[in-house]
Amino acid sequence: MAVNLYDSAYELEKAVRESDEYKALKQSYDDVNADPSAKAMFDNFRKIQMELQQKQMMGQDITQEEVEQAQKTVALVQQHAQISKLMEAEQRMSMMIAEMNKIIMKPLEDLYGAVE
Repeated sequence: MAVNLYDSAYELEKAVRESDEYKALKQSYDDVNADPSAKAMFDNFRKIQMELQQKQMMGQDITQEEVEQAQKTVALVQQHAQISKLMEAEQRMSMMIAEMNKIIMKPLEDLYGAVE
Protein backbone atom coordinates (compact mmCIF):
# COMPACT_ATOMS: atom_id res chain seq x y z
CA MET A 1 0.00 0.00 0.00
CA ALA A 2 1.41 3.38 -1.02
CA VAL A 3 1.94 5.97 1.67
CA ASN A 4 0.49 9.41 1.08
CA LEU A 5 3.19 11.70 2.45
CA TYR A 6 0.83 14.65 2.58
CA ASP A 7 -1.53 12.75 4.88
CA SER A 8 1.44 11.95 7.12
CA ALA A 9 2.51 15.59 7.06
CA TYR A 10 -0.96 16.73 8.14
CA GLU A 11 -0.93 14.12 10.92
CA LEU A 12 2.44 15.49 12.05
CA GLU A 13 1.06 19.03 11.97
CA LYS A 14 -1.82 17.91 14.20
CA ALA A 15 0.63 16.19 16.57
CA VAL A 16 2.72 19.36 16.78
CA ARG A 17 -0.36 21.40 17.69
CA GLU A 18 -1.24 18.87 20.39
CA SER A 19 2.30 18.72 21.82
CA ASP A 20 3.16 20.15 25.22
CA GLU A 21 5.89 22.24 23.58
CA TYR A 22 3.43 23.93 21.22
CA LYS A 23 0.84 24.46 23.95
CA ALA A 24 3.47 26.10 26.18
CA LEU A 25 4.61 28.29 23.28
CA LYS A 26 1.05 29.34 22.47
CA GLN A 27 0.30 30.15 26.12
CA SER A 28 3.48 32.22 26.43
CA TYR A 29 2.69 34.02 23.17
CA ASP A 30 -0.86 34.76 24.33
CA ASP A 31 0.47 36.03 27.69
CA VAL A 32 2.87 38.45 25.97
CA ASN A 33 0.16 39.69 23.61
CA ALA A 34 -2.21 40.26 26.52
CA ASP A 35 0.25 42.70 28.14
CA PRO A 36 0.47 45.93 26.06
CA SER A 37 3.98 46.87 27.26
CA ALA A 38 5.31 43.34 26.75
CA LYS A 39 3.70 43.18 23.30
CA ALA A 40 5.23 46.50 22.25
CA MET A 41 8.65 45.45 23.51
CA PHE A 42 8.41 42.05 21.81
CA ASP A 43 7.14 43.56 18.53
CA ASN A 44 10.09 45.96 18.52
CA PHE A 45 12.49 43.07 19.16
CA ARG A 46 10.97 41.04 16.29
CA LYS A 47 11.12 44.07 13.96
CA ILE A 48 14.83 44.56 14.63
CA GLN A 49 15.45 40.83 14.27
CA MET A 50 13.64 40.69 10.92
CA GLU A 51 15.41 43.78 9.58
CA LEU A 52 18.83 42.31 10.40
CA GLN A 53 17.94 38.93 8.89
CA GLN A 54 16.71 40.65 5.74
CA LYS A 55 19.95 42.61 5.44
CA GLN A 56 21.97 39.42 5.86
CA MET A 57 19.92 37.61 3.22
CA MET A 58 20.48 40.49 0.80
CA GLY A 59 24.23 40.38 1.48
CA GLN A 60 24.26 43.82 3.09
CA ASP A 61 26.64 44.65 5.89
CA ILE A 62 25.26 45.13 9.37
CA THR A 63 26.75 48.17 11.04
CA GLN A 64 28.30 48.14 14.48
CA GLU A 65 25.55 50.52 15.58
CA GLU A 66 22.88 48.03 14.45
CA VAL A 67 24.66 45.21 16.28
CA GLU A 68 24.81 47.27 19.48
CA GLN A 69 21.13 48.25 19.17
CA ALA A 70 20.17 44.60 18.67
CA GLN A 71 22.23 43.54 21.69
CA LYS A 72 20.60 46.20 23.86
CA THR A 73 17.16 45.12 22.70
CA VAL A 74 17.92 41.45 23.41
CA ALA A 75 19.17 42.32 26.89
CA LEU A 76 16.03 44.35 27.53
CA VAL A 77 13.56 41.68 26.39
CA GLN A 78 15.42 38.96 28.31
CA GLN A 79 14.82 40.92 31.50
CA HIS A 80 11.05 40.82 30.93
CA ALA A 81 9.76 37.60 32.54
CA GLN A 82 6.93 36.98 30.07
CA ILE A 83 9.08 37.60 27.01
CA SER A 84 11.92 35.53 28.42
CA LYS A 85 9.50 32.66 29.00
CA LEU A 86 8.24 33.03 25.41
CA MET A 87 11.77 32.97 24.02
CA GLU A 88 12.56 29.82 26.01
CA ALA A 89 9.40 28.16 24.67
CA GLU A 90 10.38 29.21 21.13
CA GLN A 91 13.81 27.64 21.64
CA ARG A 92 12.31 24.33 22.84
CA MET A 93 9.92 24.30 19.87
CA SER A 94 12.75 25.06 17.47
CA MET A 95 14.84 22.22 18.90
CA MET A 96 11.92 19.81 18.53
CA ILE A 97 11.39 20.83 14.90
CA ALA A 98 15.12 20.46 14.17
CA GLU A 99 15.04 16.94 15.62
CA MET A 100 11.98 16.07 13.52
CA ASN A 101 13.72 17.47 10.44
CA LYS A 102 16.68 15.12 11.06
CA ILE A 103 14.27 12.19 11.24
CA ILE A 104 12.45 13.25 8.07
CA MET A 105 15.71 13.75 6.17
CA LYS A 106 17.16 10.37 7.27
CA PRO A 107 16.18 8.53 4.05
CA LEU A 108 18.03 11.11 1.94
CA GLU A 109 21.02 11.02 4.27
CA ASP A 110 21.07 7.22 3.94
CA LEU A 111 20.81 7.51 0.17
CA TYR A 112 23.43 10.19 -0.41
CA GLY A 113 25.52 9.77 2.70
CA ALA A 114 26.08 12.19 5.53
CA VAL A 115 27.28 15.64 4.55
CA GLU A 116 30.54 16.47 6.23
